[in-house]
Amino acid sequence: MQQTTGAGAYAGSEVWNREAHSSGVSWAAVLAGAFVTAALSLTLLALGGGFGLLTVSPWSNAGVSTAAAGAGAIAWLIVIQIVASGMGGYLAGRLRTKWAAIHTHEVYFRDTAHGFLVWAVAVVITAAFLGSAATAMVGAAASVEPGGAESAYFTDMLFRPAAGGGPETAGTAANADDSGMRGEAATVLANALRQGEVGAADRSYLARLVSARTGISSNEAGARVDDVVRQAREAADAARKATARLLLWTFLALLIGAFCASYAATMGGRQRDEMKAV
Repeated sequence: MQQTTGAGAYAGSEVWNREAHSSGVSWAAVLAGAFVTAALSLTLLALGGGFGLLTVSPWSNAGVSTAAAGAGAIAWLIVIQIVASGMGGYLAGRLRTKWAAIHTHEVYFRDTAHGFLVWAVAVVITAAFLGSAATAMVGAAASVEPGGAESAYFTDMLFRPAAGGGPETAGTAANADDSGMRGEAATVLANALRQGEVGAADRSYLARLVSARTGISSNEAGARVDDVVRQAREAADAARKATARLLLWTFLALLIGAFCASYAATMGGRQRDEMKAV
């Protein structure tokens, strides 16, 4: 057990004067622990991503299900925070300056604060790295396909030729220059998703475009528009819920990481103070 140390025993001494006028934060130890935490987080994240890609499969009835993959990703995210934050906090506690003229309760508080600072700095470093990588990937994807694969898929659903259409209809559809038509349809679909519904004027306009492009009747075109809008709305809602769950679990994992870093720092600091010179 660490012995309780009172400041009065050192009052007026050289040790007390030095520690009374020095910073309570050992930034060198904090930064060292933060970089270790960030490096371990990225390493374990890459390891988990590799195992995750090995467990999924594009073939039906092969590999793990989407729900199982999501649960595994969440569990691995929590493991990353426990291991990386714990290691960084422990190192900060062991490497920080030893305080000899400070009460035990103050030492415990400072160790906890050091662990929390390690976690906070590591989160900022990791977020900056992942944010830069994500920005680069999004920019590359946007330069390749500005409309987005999901939007293009639903637009293609609108303008698919009617089943059993004759060669003349198919030939006309193949030779038509419909890039502007598809762009307008994608804009209307995006606006419908933002507003939560497609207006009567937009629905009528889309139905006319679909009818002219595919050769189906106006009633069939209207039914197709309703069906595509419904499917696009369901896909957007599923993506929203998945993103919300991911953010909530990420929040929980980060809280666990903060606790682990703070607790590990107190353990490292306690072991540091218990070391005796030989």
